[in-house]
Amino acid sequence: MRADEQWGTIGRLVMASADRFPEVEGLVDGDLRLTFPQLRDAVVDAARAHIAAGVGLGDRVAIWAPNIAEWVISGLGAVMAGAVLVPLNTRYKGIEAADIINRSGASVLLCVEGFLGNDYVGMLEGHDVSCRKVVLRGDVPAGTTAWADYLAAGAAVSDDEVAARLNSTSPEDLCDLVFTSGTTGAPKGVMVNHSQTLRVFEVWSDVVGLVEDDRYLIVNPFFHTFGYKAGIIACLLKGATIIPEPVFDVQKVLTRITDERVSMLPGPPTLFLSILNDSSRDAYDLSSLRVAVTGAAAIPVSMIERMRDELTFRTIITAYGLTEATGTVTMCRAEDDPTTIALTSGRAIPDTEVRIVDEDNNELPRGEAGEIVCRGYNVMLGYLNNPEATAETIDADGWLHTGDVGIMDERGYVRITDRTKDMFIVGGFNAYPAEIENLLMGYEGIAQVAVIGVPDERMGEVGMGFVVPRDGVQIDIDALSAWARDTMANFKVPRHFRIVEALPTNASGKVIKVELRERGRAELAAG
Repeated sequence: MRADEQWGTIGRLVMASADRFPEVEGLVDGDLRLTFPQLRDAVVDAARAHIAAGVGLGDRVAIWAPNIAEWVISGLGAVMAGAVLVPLNTRYKGIEAADIINRSGASVLLCVEGFLGNDYVGMLEGHDVSCRKVVLRGDVPAGTTAWADYLAAGAAVSDDEVAARLNSTSPEDLCDLVFTSGTTGAPKGVMVNHSQTLRVFEVWSDVVGLVEDDRYLIVNPFFHTFGYKAGIIACLLKGATIIPEPVFDVQKVLTRITDERVSMLPGPPTLFLSILNDSSRDAYDLSSLRVAVTGAAAIPVSMIERMRDELTFRTIITAYGLTEATGTVTMCRAEDDPTTIALTSGRAIPDTEVRIVDEDNNELPRGEAGEIVCRGYNVMLGYLNNPEATAETIDADGWLHTGDVGIMDERGYVRITDRTKDMFIVGGFNAYPAEIENLLMGYEGIAQVAVIGVPDERMGEVGMGFVVPRDGVQIDIDALSAWARDTMANFKVPRHFRIVEALPTNASGKVIKVELRERGRAELAAG
């Protein structure tokens, strides 16, 4: 029986995990080590606290915190109490957080103080935010409640009241509002229900091969679907240990892998390239690593080969998804070859449909580039309070228009060429940065690369490539340019290259191309 049919809601999944995995560690964070039964008890206590605080069915609870145990416990407790979880990006400033808190209608904010030096409560001062503020970890400013005190108040709530909330929550009820990154405008709240979440991530977990007793280091931020659902929810489904990592630091990650015998490690390509290129890697025991999941950027075939040859990964999966599709659209499979894994994002997950269409919504022949659209149980219910944007994104036949450009091969495997907005036109030819980046990764000595379009008087736009060399490697720009001209069509070859130490990335590990465009245009304007 499918997870969405057997348990129906995330709260009931938490309860069932204690019976299914009684001896397995469910959550490990520093000195805190909880078995699945102990994790269930902690989540139930959090649910009591939310109920005592007046959180009702369907009420919104926002959470603004890094990957820590309190996020897992308080967030799951909110959902168990029948609330709708609203995760906030830890890199938000006050005005950004206040906007989402207010638009979501959150009545409680769970946050931390001092993460990366941030005063989250202080950042909200001056903004019209009326929700109750509960500090999960760190100093407790005036006007806020400490998590321990918030929990203590929940002691007055009985087991029957928690059970009543569990029984009153339906699989079709909203479980969370994850706001989009805002790369195509103001962030929009994506509405997804319990049933969709359980079904999609049971499929995800089955495809990647997550199993009981896997030890899962979750570096992907919990405020993102990749961290919360492909992380926490997947672990609850399969009996894997949740090991939160608040900030990616290669030395800390290598230490955690060694100390905790980590077997499951998803993340963006930057994570794996950092590990592969770290000169101290051999000093750590990484032999427990078994499964890797990556995507969201150009991936060289050599990276996949190195992950298999130099590390102990037996399963490496690349995938493609977006928040509006409950995080997952296509996935490679464990048996796929390195070229397929590196150069495609796999095929549709079971019982869903994926097509490539033209501007008139006509399906294109295999091998032709067009917009990726999908249809199935993974498609969101819509955007919060935004029927116009919902209608623009989901057509009358139920197809979700992703805004991503891709090519499908005869096997149904999709290669992402780029976001429509990132495409630039060189002398009348469409140039897709992701395609160019993937080609450039074939040049020896490149660790990472990002390509953007910049203005050009003659051609309209041309490419500019920002290149991060591998440790100890010096890259000659003239030699790279000559190699690129020999490797790809002339209109694809970046006319400008910049050697940089690192690429700007957001908390999800995606390159922030807006910053690169601003830098590139400013440099050209300055001559």
